[in-house]
Amino acid sequence: MPKKTHSRRDFLLDAAKLAALGISGASVPSGVPALATPLDQARANPVDGGGMIPYGAAARSDALVSDLSYRDAIVSNCQLIVPESELKWLELRPTRNEYRFEKSDMIVDFARQNRLQVRGHTLAWYGAMPAWTEEISTHVEAERELTDHIDTVVSRYRGEIPSWDVINEPLAEWPENESSFRPSIWARRLGADYLTIALRQTALADPGAQLVLNEYDIEFKGPRFAARRKALIALLRSLRDRDVPLHAVGLQAHLFADRAIDRDGLQSLLMEIAALKLDLLITELDVIDYELPGKISERDAMVANVARQFLETVGEVTRPKAILTWGISDRYTWVPTYFKRKDGMPNRPLPLDADLKRKPLFDVIDEFRHRSA
Repeated sequence: MPKKTHSRRDFLLDAAKLAALGISGASVPSGVPALATPLDQARANPVDGGGMIPYGAAARSDALVSDLSYRDAIVSNCQLIVPESELKWLELRPTRNEYRFEKSDMIVDFARQNRLQVRGHTLAWYGAMPAWTEEISTHVEAERELTDHIDTVVSRYRGEIPSWDVINEPLAEWPENESSFRPSIWARRLGADYLTIALRQTALADPGAQLVLNEYDIEFKGPRFAARRKALIALLRSLRDRDVPLHAVGLQAHLFADRAIDRDGLQSLLMEIAALKLDLLITELDVIDYELPGKISERDAMVANVARQFLETVGEVTRPKAILTWGISDRYTWVPTYFKRKDGMPNRPLPLDADLKRKPLFDVIDEFRHRSA
């Protein structure tokens, strides 16, 4: 049965309807240049370029359509964006025989209109998977589905999405070695081969794309985090030894305000990454504040200090190619879904508050970006 896809033309017809309602964030067709903005120079090739480290944030398509002030905050403050969920399997592949690109197309076209770059997230992950993928029963079937998905998605955005989180969160919570993978349909059916398959297929689909392995919970003190650092560097060496294409490592940097940064451990990892000639991205920075005091000024200062410690630890060893936060405003954040505060007060993990006012966290990020220029 042929797979049903939704073409860019179909999307643009829908976008035209939105434009008629005064919603312009997704209305520029492919190949039609947008008007220049004052940020054009800063936004030129941000993932690769020198100068000030580019800043970006995870963006939500529904909020870009419905919330004008949020959209303006993205355009005013970011040089690049990453779809928060719109490029995950659950959104793109509701059924085995269907691709739904409306939401991801909207974000890519919004970015083009506003001279932003887009990062792709994510191609091979254990999470956000549609239920039908549990029916995949053999190695051959798993490889076919994974390679078809990557080829279809990456080819669609070739030249428009220059950097992909190809592999997301591969390691088990407490890995024994580089082969200790988090349970997923890919690990069950393909074993360690799934990383190689995903990276090589992405390189085939877009030879110019930056290929990133993205991981979390490696910054802190403690035996579990040390085990994760050890397994991560062993995994990176294994990929490099087998000549598997990989260009960068993404540190998610979901920081917990009550966890101490392991300066020596993190810097040792960063030196190993640099020795492998891999770039570094900070991909999902925020600060989990659910156990911090309720007073806003005190809490915001503590959040900013945690980020400062992390960024300074990183900056002493290497210069990240980009810094992205997982959202730009406390108005839209994943944090309370899992880390709701006991006092009932809103979480404040992001650079702008729920009213889109700048917080100390943004000042810390900006200071680091300027200092590293």
